[in-house]
Amino acid sequence: MKILKLLFLSITLLVFTVSAYGAGKKPVEKMIHTEEVSYSAGGVTLKGYLAYDAASKVKRPGVLVVHEWWGHNDYARKRARMLAEMGYTALAVDMYGDGKKAAHPDDAGKFAKEVFSNLPAGEARFTAAMKILKANPYTDNDKVAAIGYCFGGGVVLHMARIGTDLKGVVSFHGSLGSMHTPESGSVKAAVLVANGADDPFVTKEQIDALDKEMADAGADYRFVSYAGAKHSFTNPDADDYGARFDMPLKYSKEADEASWKEMTKFFGKIFK
Repeated sequence: MKILKLLFLSITLLVFTVSAYGAGKKPVEKMIHTEEVSYSAGGVTLKGYLAYDAASKVKRPGVLVVHEWWGHNDYARKRARMLAEMGYTALAVDMYGDGKKAAHPDDAGKFAKEVFSNLPAGEARFTAAMKILKANPYTDNDKVAAIGYCFGGGVVLHMARIGTDLKGVVSFHGSLGSMHTPESGSVKAAVLVANGADDPFVTKEQIDALDKEMADAGADYRFVSYAGAKHSFTNPDADDYGARFDMPLKYSKEADEASWKEMTKFFGKIFK
């Protein structure tokens, strides 16, 4: 009886191994490569961060990551590495120039305002980053998307509104206000918005306006609201920022993981 139990266990382990890795195949090991990249737009030097799995030579979808209003920091880079682990070529972009980072909300607000008050320059910086991503030999140029956080969420929504040739955009706790009203059929990117239901920076009027705008444009659009989630709910540093600067920022592990899973399904759909 003991021998039969051992035999059964061995067969079970063999079946699991074959089903997990394929008959005669070894588990695929990833080799995440990261590098600093410099590019320019409008005479301004921009400093990005590229991440991809160099163990595979297969071209894969590319994803641009647009930072929060704090600037191109470690958080944006972490998300780029996470995307590389998932099998994408990811570029954390620099929208402020020279890799500028804000140490105080006053500086962050100033930097963000400079971008949104000169939209052609901001659009050019985004486009320059997209060209860098597409120039990478690991990127499938027909499959490019963008994600953004807070300020970055507003950026990717704007790029979708003006008809940028992207497969999709995902805004995480992003600003929703519109600086361009798209015409019917002009939004090429599928749009996913992950919003905190308790975010004081986002009003019902803004949500209603975005819903109408996307409907009028005939966009492939989905809005997901996470109960109890506040602004910056995906960033574990939000609690520290909130306490330090007396701001309504709060990390939510549940909303963070749920919204990332929603993004994963979204990518599965637009990149199929």
